[in-house]
Amino acid sequence: MPKISLYNKDGEQVDEIEIQAGLFGAPLNKGALYQTAVSQAARRRQKTASTKDRSEVRGSGAKPWPQKGTGRARHGSVRSPIWVGGGVTFGPRPLESKSKVPKKMRRTALKSALSDKVNEGKLIVIDDFAVDEPKTKKMVSLLNHLNISGGTLIVSAQNDQNLIMAARNLPRVKTILARQLNVLDILNYDYLVMSKDALQQVEEVFGG
Repeated sequence: MPKISLYNKDGEQVDEIEIQAGLFGAPLNKGALYQTAVSQAARRRQKTASTKDRSEVRGSGAKPWPQKGTGRARHGSVRSPIWVGGGVTFGPRPLESKSKVPKKMRRTALKSALSDKVNEGKLIVIDDFAVDEPKTKKMVSLLNHLNISGGTLIVSAQNDQNLIMAARNLPRVKTILARQLNVLDILNYDYLVMSKDALQQVEEVFGG
């Protein structure tokens, strides 16, 4: 099994730990990464933009005036799209995303994304986050000790409110649980920082 350095919150290397080769040593599969990332991005969109067509807007269903004899253009309904206040033709509608990828491809993409972070030296494992106060300066200090200067995805084993609140005001820093780890978040952030316990959970949930 390959090994990776284990750091403490002061940025000091305290040990080396083994990581699963199948999860962190997989070959790069750009096709799986692309399709999985596109699918996840599509699912995250709210898709709430909506307009009303002529059958949904308010208005009488009666013909506004006789077909002939008035000298005016013929019309059949005040709800017609060419009338002010009428329905919208081909407007946006809230639709469910049809972008789905097989479970096996998602798993392949996740392994590929994790392995790429290892190859770039941007997977950092620490023994414990140990954020005892919900202070932003605590998280800034931790990242500085680890020599992290880019976007950072922090993965924890459990829901730590102090950790979440310490990181939430920092731009380009996001915290998630180990079981929520996904390809899109890994690709969106430069560094992947996880605790030793979170690493074990990731190997249990996604390894094999």
